[in-house]
Amino acid sequence: MLNRPQKRTCVECGLAYGHPDFTYHAGQVQNGPAYWSDRGLLCSHTCSVAHFIRREKDGTPMTEPAPDPFGRNRS
Repeated sequence: MLNRPQKRTCVECGLAYGHPDFTYHAGQVQNGPAYWSDRGLLCSHTCSVAHFIRREKDGTPMTEPAPDPFGRNRS
């Protein structure tokens, strides 16, 4: 089965990537999102924590860091 391309919206609240309220790495949209998981982008610290809690409750916690969704190395 083919993997569907991930939508560029927050997997918790649906806020679109590019929206002024989305949190970006170092505060700049060109740096990409500040938060993400293996299931997609997260718009803020609040949604990141909610995503973590939901996955813990579902019994599907992340076991390793998710790769950068835009394929960039950050040092």
